[in-house]
Amino acid sequence: MPDPQNLNELYIHELQDLWSANDQMSQVVKDVAASLSDGKLSEKMASSVAGIRAHTEVLKRLIEEAGGNTKPEHCKGMEGLAKEARKHVIDADAPSEVKDIAAIAQLQRMSHYGIAGFGTAKAYAMALGMTEAAEKLDKATSEIYGCDDYMSELAQRSEDLKAARQEV
Repeated sequence: MPDPQNLNELYIHELQDLWSANDQMSQVVKDVAASLSDGKLSEKMASSVAGIRAHTEVLKRLIEEAGGNTKPEHCKGMEGLAKEARKHVIDADAPSEVKDIAAIAQLQRMSHYGIAGFGTAKAYAMALGMTEAAEKLDKATSEIYGCDDYMSELAQRSEDLKAARQEV
């Protein structure tokens, strides 16, 4: 894709990049979930794939509404995050409990990338006067924050477990 020449093209490019990021994230999260030993964590991660895919459908509609080419633009940022998730969870030679905890951090990193991208796209939509698009992007961002908050709670519980083990 040629470099964007105006805000609308930049907005479309951001949406296409997010589409690619979501595709990559949904695959790695699915793979990570399948590799975990904690059933509840695995289930939560696996169920988050549906949310990621739902956000992708929103992105596709928004690209179409903005007059863009409905295809993803490869996201190198998420490519790196996905590689890191595979390295630290799926391919890691570590105890299963450690891999479970590492999975939380990896999902949060990918989620934060999504929060930044969706928030930026919302700002572009607002600047372009696309109020409905901005509302859809805001809703997706809120849902991603919800997942991130849940992962923070799980990370805190793992810290509480570690502290409890050290006190014994």
